[in-house]
Amino acid sequence: MTPALFLDRDGTIIFDKHHIHNPGDVRLVPGVREALKASLEAGYKLFILTNQSGIGRGYFTWDDYQACNTRMIELLGLGKEVFTEIKAAPEIPGVPSLYRKPDPRFINEMVAKYRLAGSASWMIGDRQSDWECGLNAGIKSAAVRTGKPIEPEDASYLQKSEIPVFDDLPAFIRGELQLAW
Repeated sequence: MTPALFLDRDGTIIFDKHHIHNPGDVRLVPGVREALKASLEAGYKLFILTNQSGIGRGYFTWDDYQACNTRMIELLGLGKEVFTEIKAAPEIPGVPSLYRKPDPRFINEMVAKYRLAGSASWMIGDRQSDWECGLNAGIKSAAVRTGKPIEPEDASYLQKSEIPVFDDLPAFIRGELQLAW
């Protein structure tokens, strides 16, 4: 069975700019291209699962969101198929949703659809909803700081849940997966 990395987008692959909707604002976290390439070469399937409440709040449109994804994929330079699937939840917090993290539905569907090795798969992100999503799906979770401090309540959750913390996605790929580039 194939291992997978389920990745939050903002704050994990690209820098988090609150409710990013302009492709010109998309900036890759340094080293992410190489880390994702090494992951692909090691046999991991890559997925993005992102909460995008800015759509539900009317701050930007689906087209704006897709334009940011297109720009991210262009900057990565790893081809249009770098991510096996991308899923965004546009709902605002507290509104019923099928895919808003921490709900594990997307991960569970992808594990079944692609016959993924759940025991060797990870959810990586910069927020508690990311980490909870992975744990709710029965896979491992990792936290990335990506230039931001961990808030005290998040630090407590991470410690209690024994979730490892890394400076950024490349540090996770080097440290936890022990992949080099």
